[in-house]
Amino acid sequence: MSVYVVRHAKAGSRRNWSGKDSQRPLSKPGQRQAREIATMLADAGITRIVSSPYVRCVQTVEPLASACGVTVDVSDALAEGAPLVDAAALLDKLAREQSVLCSHGDVIGDLVNHLVDQGVRIGDFRLEKGSVWVLDTADGRVTGARYLAPPS
Repeated sequence: MSVYVVRHAKAGSRRNWSGKDSQRPLSKPGQRQAREIATMLADAGITRIVSSPYVRCVQTVEPLASACGVTVDVSDALAEGAPLVDAAALLDKLAREQSVLCSHGDVIGDLVNHLVDQGVRIGDFRLEKGSVWVLDTADGRVTGARYLAPPS
């Protein structure tokens, strides 16, 4: 089993966005990244997708959800600024499913550091927009992690 932890694809500039940041959508390059992530993971046997409620996160995984025939569930545990304890609890809950979590750099960074503290080896620590951390699991525990660079 694997849990795929996706950092949202490229969004429009915070500085140039006048609305609530949670409503900031993907940019054109981000939309392309989202489609490429869907292509990359379409055959992974995904049964569950959970996203931050932020528009840019939901938009990142919508093409994948469509390709896999699943719905996107949203969870505040993946929202920007969410406490590690909430995100880690959600990861633990989904560690027995072929699932996708889509979140933000701060939350994913906290999760990856948490896994390192638990003895999981990660190699290079990277968090680029549109990237994916593949977390290998066994018996509901993360046993390994590898980083997939974002589509260009």
